[in-house]
Amino acid sequence: MKWERNRQSDQVEDRRNQPGGGMFGGGRRGGGKGLGLGTIVIALVAGWIFGINPMTILGVLGGAQDVLAPQAQTAPGPAPAPQDEMGQFVAAVLGGTEDTWETVFREGGAQYRKPRLVLFRGAVPTACGTGQSAMGPFYCPGDEKVYIDLSFYDTLRSQLGAPGDFAQAYVIAHEVGHHVQNLLGITGRMDEMRRQVSQREYNALSVRLELQADCFAGIWAHHNHNTNQIIEPGDIDEALRAAAAIGDDALQKKSQGMVVPDSFTHGTSEQRQRWFHTGLKTGSVQACDTFNARTL
Repeated sequence: MKWERNRQSDQVEDRRNQPGGGMFGGGRRGGGKGLGLGTIVIALVAGWIFGINPMTILGVLGGAQDVLAPQAQTAPGPAPAPQDEMGQFVAAVLGGTEDTWETVFREGGAQYRKPRLVLFRGAVPTACGTGQSAMGPFYCPGDEKVYIDLSFYDTLRSQLGAPGDFAQAYVIAHEVGHHVQNLLGITGRMDEMRRQVSQREYNALSVRLELQADCFAGIWAHHNHNTNQIIEPGDIDEALRAAAAIGDDALQKKSQGMVVPDSFTHGTSEQRQRWFHTGLKTGSVQACDTFNARTL
């Protein structure tokens, strides 16, 4: 991936050297949940270490849950821009997503509001509660920030079998896809549906939400490559391997040797690959309407 061709975003907060992530004190219960790939990682870790079915944990983490929102505590001070190569890589990928979605929103007659991206180690305060590195990357709609502990990329490579810088970029683009859903009001509608449908029905909606974020990641790849020619041979395969590695069916087969579709929350490997490819091929938000798709 020729990520150096991208403009580096100025929306990255490097909190990796702040002890304890600048933790808030107490908090109150509030709205907003972390969305994205992160719940998969903590489910896998628990499954491997404690013998718990990862899909059971995903169901708990994906269900209704209270979260912490800061009260009148002192928030962490301004964080510097990253200076190391991995931090600059993240900033360049985020810059590519900004340029992509600013163009898409402008063409649709709207204005894109950029998310911030927080690099952290161990734990970090968020409007969705305390973020832990074991959760992997996630998006918090409460503060419109993407959170990443870069150690997740080691997990992606060594434990999930998905190495490569384009696989890493796909992870960021997927989480930014959740930010786009938040701006479009999709996240809010999902929260409303949570109180109106059964857990099984909500799981099915969650699958459509995650597949749409995969498709939005494909839109980023489509537009960013058209603008800056960032994609090199083998890059798309890296992203597809990452999408396949975190498919619900792949996780279930690995953990329990069988597949239980009613418990899916993110989609199968094939579905995740196909919807990423849909966004990549079309570059169209309309083509990513997973909620009205007859088949996923």
